Amino acid sequence: MENSEVVATLALSLVPGIGPQRLRLIVATFGSAQAALAAPQAKLRTLDGVGRAAASAITAARPEDGARVLSQLASLGASVLVSGQPEFPAQLHEIPDPPPVLYCWGDTSLLTRPAIAFVGSRDHTAYGAEAARILATAVAQRAVVVSGMARGIDAIAHTAALDAGGRSIGVLGNGFGVIYPAANRALYDRMVQCGLLVTEHPPGERPHAGSFPRRNRLISGLARGLVVVEAALGSGALVTTDAALEQGRPVLAVPGPITSRTSVGCNKLIQQGAKSALCAADIFEEVGLPSGVRELGAALSTPAPRVPPIDLSGLQLTLWSRMTTEPQHVDALVAATQTGAANVLGALTELELRGLVRQGPGMVFGLT
Repeated sequence: MENSEVVATLALSLVPGIGPQRLRLIVATFGSAQAALAAPQAKLRTLDGVGRAAASAITAARPEDGARVLSQLASLGASVLVSGQPEFPAQLHEIPDPPPVLYCWGDTSLLTRPAIAFVGSRDHTAYGAEAARILATAVAQRAVVVSGMARGIDAIAHTAALDAGGRSIGVLGNGFGVIYPAANRALYDRMVQCGLLVTEHPPGERPHAGSFPRRNRLISGLARGLVVVEAALGSGALVTTDAALEQGRPVLAVPGPITSRTSVGCNKLIQQGAKSALCAADIFEEVGLPSGVRELGAALSTPAPRVPPIDLSGLQLTLWSRMTTEPQHVDALVAATQTGAANVLGALTELELRGLVRQGPGMVFGLT
């Protein structure tokens, strides 16, 4: 696809009220995005769903608008893929309401590799965190781990894949240049360096209420299958599950205690026929990928090696090491580090904001 057509497609995609479906209709009707930009208002208004205001906005759009976005992407080291280009991920052509534009930041070759999606609760339990970490660590040896860059299970799955030397794709509900949630700033940097961030939103666009449900269809769409780790009833993870089922993607769920609110969704999925994800071999079998090694059939209770993030400070690394075996009271951490309580609490707060540490009752801290 010529660069001028890419520029015109971006210009159209920036028009308010022109979503993916209308954009595809407009381009298909006029044969190209360039022709659509040059079309008269009267002809645009004959299209289904394009009223007077939308037609006026389309005729006001200029190729310079698209060129400006390309310039912003270039300054970041990012790029864009447009439907119809050979590099555009083929698996997204298969889903209902595919994106006409996909902004990419990082290693776009990951879009050609087999991938498994992980989703789960933001308000997860220690059990859910460990299950996500074990499964994502093992899956990363054979496939790319896809998730939504949210706090909680998403961030744990991405981090586990990268810590294991694997690769991960993060699907955003905002544009590049916006960090959401702010606590994931370090993870954003790691994903750009060692993985890939993708989004439908142009640079600088902030998330809104509708961003995340639409993002969810891309999380499952980019993957061969979806693993739900923890999900309360009505959670966003179950929205992704609905998208995966609509797309014909296999869904697996990690079973949890019947007393746990965050396991209700997973247990119901299993009750309704979803396969239980007890180990990585279960996942690979369901999506048709060879597991390769017998060890991948180990039960979830098998301990996974805990590898600290590479960007921890000296004090944070010391605290991390003290908490790898069991939770620690803050007084014990202060005594072990031989530094002031204020410094220890500050470091613990930073680790907690990153989703690496959780505070329990009585000022007891442990790894998530």
